Amino acid sequence: MDGRRSAAWRFGWLWTAYGVSTFGTRFAFDAFALVALLVLHAGPAEVSLLAAVGPAVGAVLSVPLGPWVEYRRKRPVMIATDLVRCAVLLSVPLAYALDALTVAQLLVVSVTVAAADITFQAAVGAYVKDVVPGEELLRANGRLESTTWTATMLGPPLGGAAIGWFGPVTTVVADAVSYLLSAGALGAAGGGDRRPERPEPRPRLRAGDLLDGWRYILRSRELRPLFLNTVLVSGLIMASSPLLVVLMVGPLGFAPWQYGLAFAVPCVGGLVGARLSRRLVARFGARRVLGVAGTLRACWSVGLAFVGPGAAGLVLVIVIEFGLITSMGVFNPVFATRRLERTPADRVVRTLSAWSATSKASIAALTALWGLLASVTGPRTAIAVAGALLLATPLLLPRGREEALQERDAEAEAKT
Repeated sequence: MDGRRSAAWRFGWLWTAYGVSTFGTRFAFDAFALVALLVLHAGPAEVSLLAAVGPAVGAVLSVPLGPWVEYRRKRPVMIATDLVRCAVLLSVPLAYALDALTVAQLLVVSVTVAAADITFQAAVGAYVKDVVPGEELLRANGRLESTTWTATMLGPPLGGAAIGWFGPVTTVVADAVSYLLSAGALGAAGGGDRRPERPEPRPRLRAGDLLDGWRYILRSRELRPLFLNTVLVSGLIMASSPLLVVLMVGPLGFAPWQYGLAFAVPCVGGLVGARLSRRLVARFGARRVLGVAGTLRACWSVGLAFVGPGAAGLVLVIVIEFGLITSMGVFNPVFATRRLERTPADRVVRTLSAWSATSKASIAALTALWGLLASVTGPRTAIAVAGALLLATPLLLPRGREEALQERDAEAEAKT
């Protein structure tokens, strides 16, 4: 098997693993909150704790894993994180069957899964960079992005139906099985990923190693603005998401299925955007596509503050979300490819871990902050404030720098 066919084989199995586990995650969307509500009869404070604290603490715990994973082969790490997530998730239906399930257990599982998620995603990026030829990186990232939006479109509605038919822990079991299948697919991929060597021998992990990812990001002329932009955009979008639920299902009187429809249908835009990204880059260049798509994705959310009741309000949400998700579908694979291209192979895991940990922590913090804002001003005003702040985020995108300068920066950073 020649090199190109071997790379296609390994990426194909990675894509399968990624697709199965991503669908399992989307199928189990909000599973812990639903289990807490339907099984444990938890109150709003406990549900909020699960939604915010679990991922935030998981992000913190994932930080020391980045330097540790960096100098190990990535495929075994991905398999290990799949098996860990499978095991801890299966503890939920087991405790439920024994009538021993508690909110504390759900919180521990949430933290463990969040830390394993970040580690897995960082290892995926390093593995893709390792086995996929540079000229095929954008195509590979576009396929992963398409898979994400397909799972997001199909998973939550099917998961909600499964809970209604088979009980509240059904989706947790399915999510656990998806990780087991993912581990099997990664095992079938065979070798291909190398074990990087440290530039100098180090007997143990040093405290300074934990900051290497952030240090590299903040020193890079291109990654620094992209980092600030993507963290802020994702935080503001996600912070206003629960408020839109409150607004639509509460004062505006939409049924839960209508809310689900308003977010399932626009995911088609993610597929369209991901498919278009490679063609747009070939025609206009990566920098221009990042600038235009990054600007467009910041312009839609403010319109959600004007949603009204009835069919017109539902159509408005669908149109806005379609525009937002299509813009994200174009932006995300180009951004992911750019980030991999600008990161040396021996720093990918630390960089991606730092990026994901910051994003998750920021989402948790901004979600809590916007919840407080909504309690004072109302959900519509809080959504409007988030949308208005998003309009300023394109100012953080890289602008006015020549490609030659970026290449020199990347080479200089790789040597330090």
